[in-house]
Amino acid sequence: MDKNNIIGLTLMMVMLAVYFQFFSPEPPISEIIDNPVVDNSPSKLSEKANNEVALDLPLDPSDSTLNQLNQLNKLKYGFFISKIAGEESFISLTTEELEVTFTNKGGTFKNVEIKNYATYDSLPLHLFNENHAIDIYFEHLSKNISLKDLFFESELIKYSDSTELVYSLDLNGKRLRQIYTLYDQGFVINYRIENDGFDELIDIKNLNFYWEGKMPKIERELLDARQRATTRYYSISGNTDYISKTSTEYEEMTTDEPVKWLAFNQKFFTASVIAENGFSKGVITLAPSNDEQIVKQGALSSEIPFMDFVNNQARFKFFFGPNKYSTLNEVTEGFSQNIELGWVFLPFINKYLIIPIFNFLERFMSNYGLIIIIMVLIIRLILSPLTYKSHISMAKMRVLKPELDAIKEKHDGDMQKAQSDQMELYRKAGINPLSGCIPVLLQFPILVSLFYFIPSAIELRLESFLWADDLSSYDSILSLPFNIPFYGDHVSLFTLLMAGSTILYTMANSQMTTIQGPMKTMQYLMPIMFLFFFNSYPSGLSYYYFITNLVSFGQIALFRKFVNEDKIKLIMEENKKKNVNKKKSKFQTRLEEAMKANQTAQKNKGKKK
Repeated sequence: MDKNNIIGLTLMMVMLAVYFQFFSPEPPISEIIDNPVVDNSPSKLSEKANNEVALDLPLDPSDSTLNQLNQLNKLKYGFFISKIAGEESFISLTTEELEVTFTNKGGTFKNVEIKNYATYDSLPLHLFNENHAIDIYFEHLSKNISLKDLFFESELIKYSDSTELVYSLDLNGKRLRQIYTLYDQGFVINYRIENDGFDELIDIKNLNFYWEGKMPKIERELLDARQRATTRYYSISGNTDYISKTSTEYEEMTTDEPVKWLAFNQKFFTASVIAENGFSKGVITLAPSNDEQIVKQGALSSEIPFMDFVNNQARFKFFFGPNKYSTLNEVTEGFSQNIELGWVFLPFINKYLIIPIFNFLERFMSNYGLIIIIMVLIIRLILSPLTYKSHISMAKMRVLKPELDAIKEKHDGDMQKAQSDQMELYRKAGINPLSGCIPVLLQFPILVSLFYFIPSAIELRLESFLWADDLSSYDSILSLPFNIPFYGDHVSLFTLLMAGSTILYTMANSQMTTIQGPMKTMQYLMPIMFLFFFNSYPSGLSYYYFITNLVSFGQIALFRKFVNEDKIKLIMEENKKKNVNKKKSKFQTRLEEAMKANQTAQKNKGKKK
């Protein structure tokens, strides 16, 4: 071989190395993610190190290019060299809810489409596509071997209510099988790994699971979708956590305790892997995206307990489906937490009051605007005893208002004496001044619970009512050519109706209360604040509060018709006669003492100044 041939061969090898390094038609998984931090996963770092070792080995220029490539691959894949060559083929399985495409390269998912749902622009809805990749990797002869690089043999087995897809990898009597089971109904894909001597090929006794991908834009409002998307985990012990939904930077969260499931969680849909016996640990990452078609990007990483693999106990479930409470609640423990239903006791109210009522009504009608109306009527009926009690309390305060005004005028400027006399009047009349507030406070958690439920209700997604074409998003009757800070670039009619009806309700209610001063002013400022706050919120939520205000008007009119204030006045006059010599209750005593202490503190503060 002359000098020119050696130079030519060397240049060819350099070009091939550059090609495979930068222009390979099958990029590594890490190239799927825009954020370069993802490249630092254990599998990618080991793979990079293996490649570097292989390329640094001396090659015989006399060998053909093909032989040299074979040498490189043999160094990288070792015992598995025979499984890296093949022709990629696909198998698609269809159920009532899913259409799943598998590939024999890696024996894993290629595409998952959610049937009976579509994107906001009526396109097929894919929760797993070319922007996602799953990998299981292990170490063999000091090399990281990824299943995604290996070709499997496939076998399809049909049963009466399910289909089983088996991907097999056989190496000299050692066998690894990946078995997927799809039932005719449901959003769950059962998955198990069977080992027949394959564990003997693994040097370091661990098996790693890695899933990374970009969450596609499937809702109209990108900003809202990004603020509701995250990666989350749930541990065997029942602890759960997720990466901040509002974070604008790359975030990583690790748990060293066994993990039950890991999930990509979006506003209305979830893609997740669930381990029957748990993962040894879990890592979740999340990063923003500059792509207008991508919500966020992230990764799920874990370790499969090796003894589960050895004993053929490595069983899992994949879930690709909607964030519907009844659906998620049946998957596994804690899985319903992929829906945000509030904090502290609010999830309890949603789970055992709001959702059952909503699901019951859904069985009889398909118009969600009507469902919301009836739901308002039912909830207001349930709360009517509290509402009535509050109305009675306000009626009593109106009857006493002339006497209260007289006390204020008598002790003009002396708040302590005025408050003392007012408390004495309440005692004699048999009135608890807080009795009107308590019913209102008891109703408030339900209103807040609905604030969480309605924006998360997938049932409202893409459902139209009146002028709103999507109750899960804002309604717009006018698009503005500019953006108003804290308001937006559109006008929501349901929000206007809610704010306007709230002001009218406040005006009607103020005639029945004795509230004065800053608190009365705040009552009118709140609806104005709602106008800005709710303008970009789901129209279904504004519509619910609007209907609630209308029903409240009806309740006020009804109570006014049946509540006789003259009769209330007579009862209180009788109470005054009875309670002349009655001792103060412990509550009244403590309240007066607190008021006196506050008054004294205010005076001392004024003296120091």
